Amino acid sequence: MPSRRNSWRRRSASALTSLALLAGGAALGAGLQLATAPPALALDNGLALTPQMGFNNWNSTWCGSDFNEAMVEGIADLFVSKGLKAAGYQYVNLDDCWALPDRDAAGNLVPDPVRFPHGIKAVADYVHAKGLKFGIYSSAGSHTCDVKGFPGGLGHEQQDANLWASWGVDYLKYDNCNNQGVDAKLRYTTMRDALKATGRPILLSICEWGANQPWNWAQPVGNSWRTTGDISDTWSSMITIAHQNQQLAPYARPGAWNDPDMLEVGNGGMTETEYRTHFSLWSQMAAPLLIGTDLRTADPATFDILTNKDVIAVDQDPLGRQGTVVSSAGGKVVMSKPLADGSRSVTLTNESSYATTVATTVQAVGIGGASSYAVKDLWSKATSSTTGAISATVPSHGTVMLRVTPGSPVPPPGGMNRLSDLAWTSAINGWGPAERDRSNGDTAAGDGRTLALRGATYSRGLGVHAGSDISYHLGGGCKNLTVDVGVDDETYGNGSVVFQIWKDGTKAADSGTVTGRDAAKRLSADLTGATTLRLVVTDAGDGMSYDHADWADPELACGNGPAAGNYQLSDLAWSASVNGWGPVERDRSNNEAPGGDGHTLTIEGATWAKGLGTNAYSEITYYLGGSCSSLSTDVGVDDESATKGSVVFQIWKDGTKAADSGLMTYRDAAKHLTADLTGALQLRLVVTDGGDGPASDHADWAAPQLTC
Repeated sequence: MPSRRNSWRRRSASALTSLALLAGGAALGAGLQLATAPPALALDNGLALTPQMGFNNWNSTWCGSDFNEAMVEGIADLFVSKGLKAAGYQYVNLDDCWALPDRDAAGNLVPDPVRFPHGIKAVADYVHAKGLKFGIYSSAGSHTCDVKGFPGGLGHEQQDANLWASWGVDYLKYDNCNNQGVDAKLRYTTMRDALKATGRPILLSICEWGANQPWNWAQPVGNSWRTTGDISDTWSSMITIAHQNQQLAPYARPGAWNDPDMLEVGNGGMTETEYRTHFSLWSQMAAPLLIGTDLRTADPATFDILTNKDVIAVDQDPLGRQGTVVSSAGGKVVMSKPLADGSRSVTLTNESSYATTVATTVQAVGIGGASSYAVKDLWSKATSSTTGAISATVPSHGTVMLRVTPGSPVPPPGGMNRLSDLAWTSAINGWGPAERDRSNGDTAAGDGRTLALRGATYSRGLGVHAGSDISYHLGGGCKNLTVDVGVDDETYGNGSVVFQIWKDGTKAADSGTVTGRDAAKRLSADLTGATTLRLVVTDAGDGMSYDHADWADPELACGNGPAAGNYQLSDLAWSASVNGWGPVERDRSNNEAPGGDGHTLTIEGATWAKGLGTNAYSEITYYLGGSCSSLSTDVGVDDESATKGSVVFQIWKDGTKAADSGLMTYRDAAKHLTADLTGALQLRLVVTDGGDGPASDHADWAAPQLTC
């Protein structure tokens, strides 16, 4: 690739001060952990519904003499002849130094007659004649950023906007130099309103380098906003900027994009491998793709990178989601980006100085639940398939970029399922990844803690952050979902969300507004016949700050229970069992520890051929699927306990206790218990100790008959 002469960015002292504040990615990250939430709506001008693509001269020409009319028109020609227009690039943009240092007597900006002898409108007309769009540059200050001090737009917003519209401008890059201390949001909002008043659709690119955290306020103001300082043509600059921008994924959306600055691809300071990483990461982050190299001297490798339609399709995907980091350790970084067709773009980046294997799984990147997946390498174009593992040997500073597409999804197994044990088919989360069996935490995968709702803790569940949308394929075979929901205690009482359970396209349950001060709410949803389950968390209308939302202990009932008839429970397979001493025994007492060492079930001399022998604490679970009506059983302490043993027997219908024996000791004859199980999805047989510990608590469920 062509070499690039050394240069320094000619930015004002105010710019350098702002950039110094952003020098450390760690500091930026700390400030973002609980940042103010993005507004709900993007700028309503119909532009940049996918990230803008085009050219800007600054990275290759700065204010040199080769920045002129002929150069700009030549770029437009190359857009057509080199396939850039066909690949999706449309904006040909000017940067600083296009104007004279002073306005004219009427206060209007004046194009430099040496650089642009025919004026700006003539150049815009030339670009438009190629079927392309034209962009211009200014600063939201008294002067622009170049040391020569060209006129800025502060105080001249409507006058300048009217002039640009008359020239046919389609795009404004609006910088931040010499801003006189005026509030950033006010300055950029004033220009937004001025552009709108012209009646011409003009894309507004906010370029204030992330100095005022524009991700918190810029969505309804501009179509994109710079999140970092200026990029330079080095690996360290590019990857540092990528790290800073990766943290801001929740703020990007159609019409409003995080902008980590222009592309350096082809300028000569990095290797081709590093440039492919640069282009891959910018596309994965749904960043604007603005070419910064002089295309008149670019080599074929540069055009090959810039026109990779498979990679560009990821950037331009209409779903409009910025990819998120799902794992980062030892220089191995995995990002996942949801795509509109249900597939995922996955980047495997090796930031180390030697080749290494970077690996992940379909579950980790948020696209589980299928029997197999088609995989396409977007650079080599090789295709393959996987049942779950994703890995590649990646060169130093390289990135393997894959499009992973699921095949036919697999429904959950029959019985009661914990959602955190199942593979979701899609997971979109507002901040960091959705977490299994822990809270959302901050941003990194696995940084959460035990799920906790107003002091109550849960070992199983999903920790998410609004707005979140997690999908599971049910295939029509499931019946019901029950779950506790609430804002996790890690927010210290902050946050407000709404939980929704969706059955295909119909809302099946809604929590209403739940705040960080509320106790958990129990939701139940009938999912009979549903193909897809969606768990959705939205903010409660006040933004998404602190909206750490827990789906606690979610249980999904799938499949049918026993067929019609009468059954001895010892003849049926249980779905789970816990026993205080040795295993649960079928048709014999618990006795000591080894399986099968018990005797005929005997309570106060009476014997039973069928039943279950247990030891407190014991819990045996059967899946009924709503098809059974009752259970009858005799219960008592087995005679093998001799002179010890005291227990309580309980029958549970889903989450409700349906029968209780009261305290029983080794001296008591058997008691007969019955329980109405109509509609129950799950039966639990529980034995607790009698308050004196589990010693000799050999408890018999004698002839337990289930009617279905």
